Amino acid sequence: MWPWLMSGLGLLILLLAGDALVKGAVNLSLRVGIPALIVSLTIVAFGTSAPELLISVNAVLENKPGLALGNVIGSNTANILLVLGVPALLSVLHTSGCNTRKTYLFMIGATVVFIGLAFRGAFDMLAGVVLLACLGLVLADAFRDARNHRRACRNAEADDEDEVEGADPDMPWWQIFVFLALGLVGLPLGADLLVDNASIIAREFGVSDAVIGLTLVALGTSLPELATTVMAALRKQADVALGNVIGSNMFNLLAIIGITSFVGTIPVDPEFLEFDLWVMLGASLLLIPFVFLGRDITRLWGIALTVLYVIYVLVVLS
Repeated sequence: MWPWLMSGLGLLILLLAGDALVKGAVNLSLRVGIPALIVSLTIVAFGTSAPELLISVNAVLENKPGLALGNVIGSNTANILLVLGVPALLSVLHTSGCNTRKTYLFMIGATVVFIGLAFRGAFDMLAGVVLLACLGLVLADAFRDARNHRRACRNAEADDEDEVEGADPDMPWWQIFVFLALGLVGLPLGADLLVDNASIIAREFGVSDAVIGLTLVALGTSLPELATTVMAALRKQADVALGNVIGSNMFNLLAIIGITSFVGTIPVDPEFLEFDLWVMLGASLLLIPFVFLGRDITRLWGIALTVLYVIYVLVVLS
């Protein structure tokens, strides 16, 4: 029972520390004059993925690479099947009005590149360079689109601060530094607790670190996306829900494994090549009706996606 409690504590610290780091970094950047657009594309994106990144880096440093890779693959699968499935049970996601085609194609492209690199047998520095280069291209395209949109909007400057979550123009300097300190101290602490105790649980149940990464750790690190998507569904903001999942998945593949590859080589378990990577790709392709065919994610779809995720977890654990 103790490892489960400590794993839960580590996850809680990770989530709170990641939120604190985002708030501190956003407000520090805006106070020193960095445009909100750049903050949105970089600091917020990195900050919200900090828990997954720290878990992956810690796992590689502690010679548990299966946990690192399982965390990313499992998180991406959970993001689509569970993070979109559960909110659809509460409220229909009217994704027919969302324009996410280009971003979705980028995500599919990132997934295909990731699988291709996985068949090399390991994610090394060369693979990391390729993944980070792809990330750079995606961010450059997003920056160009946002800049063009900004030029077309007459009142964009006035709304600049509202576009960054966590921005508070009245936040005092001392509070900014407290948030930064909590984030920088809490993230490695939470990651260490979660990785160590998740490995203990794996040994107790006779399963591999990779399986724990695909299930327990992946589910835990998908909780922020799930919370965001549930709120978006209740507020009838389908574009936020779908964009959150697509962006998170793309960042997981390109940034987290890309950066972690520079910390140490990540060997690819043959089971990933035979099953889990293809499930991740299949789950990604399930979004085609919602992105290209104008379908809404109804409650029936919500049930189907959620059931598929439960079946996947049962297969992985069997």
